[in-house]
Amino acid sequence: MLPAERPREPSKDKPKGEALAVAADPALVEELVAANRILFRQGVVDGFGHVSVRDGRDAARFLLARSMAPALVTAADVMTFDLDGEPVPPTANAVYAERFIHSEIYRARADVRAVVHSHSPAVIPFGVVSSTPLRAIYHMGGFLGRSVPIFEIRSAAGPASDMLIRDRTLGAALARVLAAGPVVLMRGHGSTAVGGDLRQAVYRAVYTEVNARLQMEAMRLGPVVYLSDDEAANAAATNARQVDRAWELWKMTACGAGPVSGGEAL
Repeated sequence: MLPAERPREPSKDKPKGEALAVAADPALVEELVAANRILFRQGVVDGFGHVSVRDGRDAARFLLARSMAPALVTAADVMTFDLDGEPVPPTANAVYAERFIHSEIYRARADVRAVVHSHSPAVIPFGVVSSTPLRAIYHMGGFLGRSVPIFEIRSAAGPASDMLIRDRTLGAALARVLAAGPVVLMRGHGSTAVGGDLRQAVYRAVYTEVNARLQMEAMRLGPVVYLSDDEAANAAATNARQVDRAWELWKMTACGAGPVSGGEAL
């Protein structure tokens, strides 16, 4: 995700820099742009990180911006990719080197409709201290459950990689560690969160960072009482019905957009 891949040869049909989202729903593109802005405003991404959404019209394709800082993404920057991680059609635009995180998770998980990859700072320590798992410390982090798996890139790429998921093999290895879960930590790198839709994936990425920060604060005070398995599962189910509440506020703050829907009061 750090250095982008070298630009490809320009397509004969598409000039360099032209928007390349093929047959994408404009509303979905707009939602993806908002997700990029929200993740930056919430401190989950900075100049690095990326978020994608599966194309609602073709499950074998997904939408992802060209290689750029998430806060600067516009609709014209959104591109279409296939499950090999290749842009459709080919383009001269620089693409994220780590797009294979997205393509291989979509390939492995039919239930996943969106993917967020980030380096949010409070999460990083839990990926390098395996003896202290990241787990649900309060109800908003219920989806984290008892522990979050850690992807060790050395197991797939050897001892001298640059830590990036640069190809399908590494993407598939990451997807296997994620398994059926909502979040996977990446040792010395960051984390990846998934969701049944874009809003849920963003919600999980944001509250993974918040939960990590609160867990570290609580551990300084003394022994921590974590959520039980049942508490975590029930809290996650309740909060899954409330994602729009957070999304509306975050979008208004990040994009200047007003509320779009209501929700059950808690």
